[in-house]
Amino acid sequence: EMDDSRDSESEESEEENPVEMNMNWIFSRRFQLSVPKLASRRRVVQELLSDLLHVSHRLFSGSFFPVLEPVIGVGSACEGWSPHKEEDVVYCMFVPLKPPPGHAFHLEPDTTGDMPQTSMRVRVERMCTCTGKQNMLCFLHHSEAELKRNRVASLLHTLCTGPYLDVEKIALWFQTFVISAWSVVPQSHHYDVQVLPSSRSCKMKLTKASGTSLLVETIFSVQQGDSDIFLSSQPTEARLPPSTVWLESYAVAEAKFFRHVARQAPPHSCHLKCLRLCARLLEGSGFSLYALKTTVMHLLTLIPLSEWQHGYLLLRVDDTMRYLRCCLEEKRLKHFFFGNEDMPEEISLPPAFQGAQPLNLFQHLAQDPAAQTEAMQKFDEL
Repeated sequence: EMDDSRDSESEESEEENPVEMNMNWIFSRRFQLSVPKLASRRRVVQELLSDLLHVSHRLFSGSFFPVLEPVIGVGSACEGWSPHKEEDVVYCMFVPLKPPPGHAFHLEPDTTGDMPQTSMRVRVERMCTCTGKQNMLCFLHHSEAELKRNRVASLLHTLCTGPYLDVEKIALWFQTFVISAWSVVPQSHHYDVQVLPSSRSCKMKLTKASGTSLLVETIFSVQQGDSDIFLSSQPTEARLPPSTVWLESYAVAEAKFFRHVARQAPPHSCHLKCLRLCARLLEGSGFSLYALKTTVMHLLTLIPLSEWQHGYLLLRVDDTMRYLRCCLEEKRLKHFFFGNEDMPEEISLPPAFQGAQPLNLFQHLAQDPAAQTEAMQKFDEL
């Protein structure tokens, strides 16, 4: 259930400077920063998806559809700082896909596209299952006729295009499953579900009898080795890649980073409020939220966490905006996860990331002086 738990960040400490407190209060109200229901609603969403996946495991256990792993909350709402108003918040959940028995996934670089992100294809290979333990037909060593007679369809015949896993076919399969399985999950007593149009993910609008609603987006993903870097079905750019192309995503590593900070930071730390506030300040300016988030992640490793107490909010907002302006001037903002020596140990990155040259998120400005001049002017107007 959605509860009205208080936003712990709104509890101020006693001995703050009254002018600062007043400014903090004005900023908080002006930008509607209090999102008290974020955590409780995230729990509702995670529980719902866990219940749906439980049904899927029963339903697809004897088939050769991808195995749906436990969901991972990603994106600003799950990190605790959504820039949106409460009613517009989208709760994003990654559902990692593992190959079913008799299949293996191989990640291959996609050389066909010109996507700005690293893109890959997931090649599906059929494996021999002629072991005595499993009483199952083998895709390699039984005839097509035999497989057909036993109604055994390989993953290659259902959710692939050629040998590659097809994002759009997976999205349609999962959307159909949600609609058919809805009446079985306990949440169907409290919510009506509407599956919204989406070609590469599953977007749901859950509405209570009272009229309040929740927006949920389930994004399909494939883990790179055993790292926190995944391939994602959902592109961040406006252009849609071909349906067999998956894009590298750092969303799981980012969510892990914010959990790490929350454990180390002082109570009522202002880092999430700082992010939300800067996001609202930058609204409509054309600056990417990802550049802002990267800036704050860098500052969280550069400025001691003891300096992120609630009373320092305005100083940290100022630091964030100055850092961002510096990066614009230098046309350089380093990607957080490449060649970063300040990475918390519990975040697991592929070996290639460690010694890699940091990617420059402002590369486009370095190549286009006119765009850089315009960005600087816009920023200074802010």
